[in-house]
Amino acid sequence: MLKTAECVSPGHPDKMCDRISDAVLDAYLQQDPKSRVAVETVGSHGKILVTGEVTTRARDVDVLKIVKEIAPYVEDVIVHIVEQSPEIAQGVDTGGAGDQGIMTGYATRETDTFMPKEYELARGLCQAVYDKYPYDGKTQVTVNADGEVQSVVCSFQNAPKAELSALVEAIIPNAKEYHINPAGDWTQGGFDADAGLTGRKIIVDNYGPEIAVGGGAFSGKDPSKVDRSAAYMARRVAVDYLEKYPEAQAVLVKLAYAIGHPEALMAVAIVDGVPEDVEGYDLTPNGIKSFLQLDAPIYRKTAEWGHFGRGFSWK
Repeated sequence: MLKTAECVSPGHPDKMCDRISDAVLDAYLQQDPKSRVAVETVGSHGKILVTGEVTTRARDVDVLKIVKEIAPYVEDVIVHIVEQSPEIAQGVDTGGAGDQGIMTGYATRETDTFMPKEYELARGLCQAVYDKYPYDGKTQVTVNADGEVQSVVCSFQNAPKAELSALVEAIIPNAKEYHINPAGDWTQGGFDADAGLTGRKIIVDNYGPEIAVGGGAFSGKDPSKVDRSAAYMARRVAVDYLEKYPEAQAVLVKLAYAIGHPEALMAVAIVDGVPEDVEGYDLTPNGIKSFLQLDAPIYRKTAEWGHFGRGFSWK
């Protein structure tokens, strides 16, 4: 059985959109921790649109400045942000979830971070290459059932193939196959080469394609949106259960919510294939926000290298 995961650098256009959306979220939370924020970013060939809904007491958030910090070479920036729908707000005001949805959390003993091995290899490689070539780029790693690396793919902007090959093989030696800039060296990347959109890398944001996700994106959303906060909580529960059962190898947690309703409709932990009810946690949106301290401006850094296995409060 082969397992593959990929990672993208912060210079990838989709990740730049995630970073902008989360930086805007942080700016609102910095001034008003109770801000309701749902911000989306799209960028393409010299243009960026930041749009969405915000309800807040903050009054001087400079979205244009935030965009320029992350994408300084983009000249045409449009900001279109309106107030959250009152019909959505009436359910959230009473402590209900900001939307319906299914969230999953996962933890495995394959790595020290409790993340899948193929995921950590792809992420670690991407981080190391980005340190030398801080541009648009992607990595991909395939491992076999024994955890041995079968193939490595690495494509990075402004990275000559010979140099990049030497770097990749030093980081991950002895793979059976290497595909380094397989379409040729390239210098045009980011929004100059491609379009980007918030929430388009949800598998990279989670655990890789071996683990199912509920489908909701994270970036640009405040913690009343359970597709973000409950996914974080599901990961925390998964890690806790892995620590609770020392012999367990993997835990999958599944949560489900209805818009405007505070309690989880489903809360199940599957420990090495055996399901049990999740107990002992406040799984309401307000309970999760308090437990994980999610009303702080902490989100910009989550948008760069995945949301799990990086030492956040949800682990």
